[in-house]
Amino acid sequence: MITIATAECFTHGKIGLELHALAQNYKGNFGSKYIKNLDEYGEFNYNDLSIICSLFIPTIDAVKDILKVENPPKPDYLIKGIKVYDETGDKKTSKVMAEAVMKLTNCDIAIGTTAGIGHGAITIITQNYQITTISDVYSDLRKVNSEELYQRQISGIKKTIKIILLILNNKINELNTIENIEIIEK
Repeated sequence: MITIATAECFTHGKIGLELHALAQNYKGNFGSKYIKNLDEYGEFNYNDLSIICSLFIPTIDAVKDILKVENPPKPDYLIKGIKVYDETGDKKTSKVMAEAVMKLTNCDIAIGTTAGIGHGAITIITQNYQITTISDVYSDLRKVNSEELYQRQISGIKKTIKIILLILNNKINELNTIENIEIIEK
């Protein structure tokens, strides 16, 4: 059994929900909204997948209190406690969030996401890799452009799911075809 845990900000826990629907083989309204064409990824048995938790962590206090991170990166701005970083800060913080949820749950794959000003960032940590990427949509959380923020969220969800499906199907080399991805082998 491969376990996954998420600590998500701009993706609102939807990555975890999508992967849970896949793992449970849910269909229809309760099924996945973004996962299509599983055959193109390989033959991984998704019955061997379990989502431990999918946390929505928008605030700096939640990073500290729920994820138990004593000294998270200092946000550039706070909006009602919501952490707002530039893209560099998002990358650092998504890594911190993924590491924290992995430590808390002892999962096999941890995902951290956060987005403030820029494309946002997603970090996926496995036993062998640390993978960081950004969405394909720029937005600025301070400007409250709901449609733009929504498009950034969808982009981040789809990109993360694609990476996870490639990892589960042992297609690590195909990750290099994804734009704006950093892969660190442990």
